[in-house]
Amino acid sequence: MNTVKHNSLYAWVLASRPKTLTGAIIPVMIGTALAVRDNCFQACPAIVCTLFACLMQIAANFINDLFDYLKGTDREDRLGPERACAQGWISPRAMKAGILLTVTIACLLGCTLLFYAGWELIIIGLLCVIFAFLYTTCLSYNGWGDILVIVFFGFVPVGGTYYVQSLSWNSSVTIISLACGLVIDTLLVVNNYRDRKADALSGKRTIIVRFGEKFGEFFYLLLGLIASLLCTWFITQNSPYAGLLPLIYLIPHFITWKRMIHINNGKELNRILGETSRNMLLFGILLSIGLLLT
Repeated sequence: MNTVKHNSLYAWVLASRPKTLTGAIIPVMIGTALAVRDNCFQACPAIVCTLFACLMQIAANFINDLFDYLKGTDREDRLGPERACAQGWISPRAMKAGILLTVTIACLLGCTLLFYAGWELIIIGLLCVIFAFLYTTCLSYNGWGDILVIVFFGFVPVGGTYYVQSLSWNSSVTIISLACGLVIDTLLVVNNYRDRKADALSGKRTIIVRFGEKFGEFFYLLLGLIASLLCTWFITQNSPYAGLLPLIYLIPHFITWKRMIHINNGKELNRILGETSRNMLLFGILLSIGLLLT
């Protein structure tokens, strides 16, 4: 990583953390699959939703990078992804400009959705931007991270993607949004489980810091279990594959959970982050295929 040139394109790619884009793409994919099932699929808004979600995820990563650097929490005892500002890859001033540019492009793209739905989308878009800043600067430090993930990686992207294509909301959207949010929250749980000691020292009161590592282990397992069981509701909605296929996700989820407990702490938990991201993608693919097979 020492070969990364200051403010280079490669530095920006690293700072965007491409691996995290899985969490942005999965909800849109699921919402679109539900739209296909309900015969209301529209390609253009689906594509715009995907781009908006990815850009906002990148913006959130930039904000997190900059704020951790300015706050001084990017220490060696923090085992998370290497930060561009802390490593000297990108200057704080350039990062601020990058945040502004990324958010601006995301908002301009999002405005094109007004051709498909109402002005209420402006409110949703503004909330996405506001909470991207609030999450990093204060809310994640006070244990609100998991709730925000369920809302902004579940209900907002899944429901929003479905809404701009169908102009409606139903019980299937509610169930599927909650399931998606719970699965994606497993990634945050692993991250907080890995960083629990550093978070406690820096004053970041995640729920794992508050309730302990055993709670974190149980919570990780429970999130995946509830998400999969929620999908069985689709069996009653003449979508048996959407109800049964996500149950396959429980196999790798349980295996990853066992490995997480065995490793317990240290940089090796970064492997669990990768496995969790892979499991999330599997869940999204299985659920989407199940909806499409209806």
